[in-house]
Amino acid sequence: MCKYLYGIDFGTTNSALSIFDEEKNEIIDTIIVPSILYFPIDQSAAEPLKYVVGEEAIAAYLDDGMQGRFMKSIKRILPRSSFIETRIYHKKFNASDLVTLILKELKTRADRMIGYDCRKAIIGRPVFFDDDSTAKDALAQKRLKTAAENAGFEALRFQFEPIGAAFAYEQTIVEKEKVLVADLGGGTSDFTYLELDPVKVGNKDRKKDIIATGGIYIGGDSFDSAFMWERGTPYFGKNTMYEAGPGKMLKVPVSLFANICSWEQMNFFNGQKVKNDIQTYYHYAKQDKSFKNLITLTDHNLGYSVFQAIEKTKIDLSKQTSSIFKYSKMEIEINEAVSLTDYDSIIAKDISKISRYLDEFLAQHQIKPEEISSLFLTGGTSMVLAVRNLFQLRFPNTPIHTGDNFMSVAKGLAYSGYLFQDAN
Repeated sequence: MCKYLYGIDFGTTNSALSIFDEEKNEIIDTIIVPSILYFPIDQSAAEPLKYVVGEEAIAAYLDDGMQGRFMKSIKRILPRSSFIETRIYHKKFNASDLVTLILKELKTRADRMIGYDCRKAIIGRPVFFDDDSTAKDALAQKRLKTAAENAGFEALRFQFEPIGAAFAYEQTIVEKEKVLVADLGGGTSDFTYLELDPVKVGNKDRKKDIIATGGIYIGGDSFDSAFMWERGTPYFGKNTMYEAGPGKMLKVPVSLFANICSWEQMNFFNGQKVKNDIQTYYHYAKQDKSFKNLITLTDHNLGYSVFQAIEKTKIDLSKQTSSIFKYSKMEIEINEAVSLTDYDSIIAKDISKISRYLDEFLAQHQIKPEEISSLFLTGGTSMVLAVRNLFQLRFPNTPIHTGDNFMSVAKGLAYSGYLFQDAN
């Protein structure tokens, strides 16, 4: 009988795996890797496709002059029924195939640490992969299940990510609490209200302790997209005029720029038709310099490096009141001051959506703020000041706790072994 269990948090930005020793009832270690794939440009059709994952993917991509195929935020394509497959050099990949590569990397690293081929795992999933459709949500879990099986897992259970975070928090408390858990990640903001009790740690049945779950399809990637739209796209020609006919000037279609604001679109924004369209607009825009930046961005796969600059600005503004959105590469020059007030204004619509959803969640489940013992915030997006302010203003008299923003969910999933005892 296997003595190990893996808790796996496949995330939009980062993925983590906690190794749980079921005999000792403790976590041995937790591995974390960026949820990134890179396929070098140097490939041979006669050999298996070469790729790297995580930190190595970033390093290889930069070392290769950003010439290969770089993929980030893959989790966001799981609920997209319109995404069937993509061709990467001489091989086709569907959504499950791409996720498999990341899960297999996590499993390989963990197996190497314990010297055992562990095939038992609890996989985290957001409360809703997609706000709009239960069918898309079911599709996303089916694709994730297929990916886990293809990565080598045979005994599988799924757990909501915020419940995983709650079980990690439960390890730290000394008395019973009713806790509102907010797991704020790159793709989703998920909420769970449940009763935690240190004497119940390790119990086989926790169903009755879970009072309510919910979530909304907004996260840190949404903030980055909003920032790219407002502050980034003007440098790539969003306001460029082109000659649609003799004496008739129009703005180039905004759809071109919507695509470069979304990672799941940018992953596949390299088709020949798109490139031809961009070149045509460039010609009729009289070789506008800012529009040329769009050609440079797409031809040289610079999306990741641009979003790195956006991410740096976001991180700066979680600690200070101003930052510089700065980017300089291949004649693309951006050097723009951004205040915390500016940034809060850019993401205000998304913050309002999270706030409205939170109010709906509390009302729907008849949760009174005064009944909540504490809040537990986790996930990288929980570090954004506007997010923290939202909770502080909404719950002024409730203690707010945080854990490891990138490992809490994986650790809590590893504590969810009771799911294997559920006959249902």
